[in-house]
Amino acid sequence: MTDNQYGSGGSGGNVATDHAKPEAIQAIRLRHNGRTVFAVVLIILAGLFIYDAAFNRPVYNWGVVGQYLFDERIVTGAWYTLQLTVYSMIIAIILGVTMAVMRLSPNPVVAAVAWVFLWLFRGTPVYVQLVFWGLVPTIYKTIELGIPFTEALLSIDTKDLFTYFTLAVIGLALNEAAYMAEIVRAGLLAVDKGQDEAAIALGLGWWHTMTRVILPQAMRVIIPPTGNEVISMLKTTSLVTAVPFTLDLYGRARDISAVTYQPVPMLIVASIWYLTVTSILMVGQYYLEKHFAKGVSQRPDVMKPSVETSTVTVVGETHPTYPSKAGGENIVPPHERPGGGGA
Repeated sequence: MTDNQYGSGGSGGNVATDHAKPEAIQAIRLRHNGRTVFAVVLIILAGLFIYDAAFNRPVYNWGVVGQYLFDERIVTGAWYTLQLTVYSMIIAIILGVTMAVMRLSPNPVVAAVAWVFLWLFRGTPVYVQLVFWGLVPTIYKTIELGIPFTEALLSIDTKDLFTYFTLAVIGLALNEAAYMAEIVRAGLLAVDKGQDEAAIALGLGWWHTMTRVILPQAMRVIIPPTGNEVISMLKTTSLVTAVPFTLDLYGRARDISAVTYQPVPMLIVASIWYLTVTSILMVGQYYLEKHFAKGVSQRPDVMKPSVETSTVTVVGETHPTYPSKAGGENIVPPHERPGGGGA
């Protein structure tokens, strides 16, 4: 290699300037005419629907909607609906985790009991189950405690022990627990088996392995469908009239409409409250998913070499050398020349 080919240290920059500067790329935006037309059609249809609902449908009676939107009975009904949702989901999650662990148990009897529970409560409609729970005080009039085949030591009237609100919570919770059990089981199975084996190798017991190793990793899979189940539970509470419990949001709206003969406005009032609470729950679900997904979707930084490439050599191979600025020979071409490496 001669200086005419690579130039000396002082004149190396002239070679780079001999190349023509590339022209800027003229990027043309890709047009989506069909997509634009479809969006315009959707906007027009939405506008026509809103205009029709606002001015051409007196049955909606927006004045009545505004009158009862914050009525005390409606607000109280919304509060009962929230209580039904929260209490039912707490019980359902605890019972669902228990059933999921039982399903994965090596004991066939324990696994069979869990399977029968899921088969029963997932295989029958929730409305039918709520009707049955409403009939419990009629079927079981008293609960007697004592030694079998002897006189009861304690007898309690079922009506005094269980209110309709309590029966509604039990009915909703048991039905939801069957679905939560499958969600939790799917999350547990999503964790690699090696995690469990590593925890056992470290001497952790079953409880610590489950609470500190398996469940924290499974939460990333469990949280999204659980959030959907909470939202679904909020809407399912409208079925508690089958118990019968009528103090929930839909029950109060229906009672008011029976007096005012305005069913459509009261349905709109209930829908607005359901949509409001659902929107709040969706925001909470988003932040929960974001919290438990930390470190999963992040891409690692590009690995940087620990030593410069010029210091790496291969035994038995020779490399061409190039003149350096300091006046010696360098295995890497100067960085300011075409194809040159880092200084």
